[in-house]
Amino acid sequence: MIDHETPILDDHLHLDPDHGRGFEAVDDFARVGGTHLLVVNKPSWHLDVEADVGEDFRPVFERTLEIVTEASERLEGRAWPILGVHPGLISRLVDERGKTPDEAESLMRAGLEVAAEYVAAGDALGLKSGRPHYDVDDEVWAASNNVMRHAFELGADLECAVQLHTEATDDLTTVAEWAEDAGLPAQRVVKHYAGGRLTGVTPSVMSEKDRLEIAAEAGDPFLMETDYVDDPDRPGAVLGPKTVPRRVRWLLEKRYEDAIRNAHVETPRLVYGIDTEGTLGESETTLED
Repeated sequence: MIDHETPILDDHLHLDPDHGRGFEAVDDFARVGGTHLLVVNKPSWHLDVEADVGEDFRPVFERTLEIVTEASERLEGRAWPILGVHPGLISRLVDERGKTPDEAESLMRAGLEVAAEYVAAGDALGLKSGRPHYDVDDEVWAASNNVMRHAFELGADLECAVQLHTEATDDLTTVAEWAEDAGLPAQRVVKHYAGGRLTGVTPSVMSEKDRLEIAAEAGDPFLMETDYVDDPDRPGAVLGPKTVPRRVRWLLEKRYEDAIRNAHVETPRLVYGIDTEGTLGESETTLED
């Protein structure tokens, strides 16, 4: 057991108490030292929402806010919601529901605008968008990029961060330029499921040791995540909720104290404007198995 007084933030995970482990996963995270969570709404169709207009996304966002409220009560720190439209929805709309790419783009932009209402009201921390991580045709790719650029416009207006789901890459320079063109600082754009090195935007590094060591050695701003999916049909998918605290312990053992502070204090403040230290309780955080 190692005592280490620090906030520990998982930058991207999903919670589904209606179908998955839900708050048991939060308790697991907290039990091994986790203090803060950024909870991203699950893809709308996973919650049986087949949207036709932007307002149809609202129940997904409302349920996420309810989940975050209860999760916060179980943490020494707190949780925040990230709301948006999963970029994979475009394939569902075009391939399965017969919409044109332009129609799908319009619907997804409208969903982001509903999500933006929650950020404007102070109920959500940031937006989620992106583009497919798999091959799509040129029209779908262009429509997806248009949706993402709209998210940047909304983020600029709201002065909030935008989390991205994208293809695997270590270079998002062009995407960073789009964000800057929209008035959103590139550092406030976060690529979730990132490797240890990324050019252009801020990486939210999957908490695997090899990726984290690269990020720690680089010394650039980065975050840590699990992308825990909380899906009973995929119990071993991605990383479990205990992973980030355990990797913080590993980083501490490797003498990467500066990297821990970078990922859990400095970068969250830089990207999201949140104070993970100020929202931490007075008792000492304990890392254990």
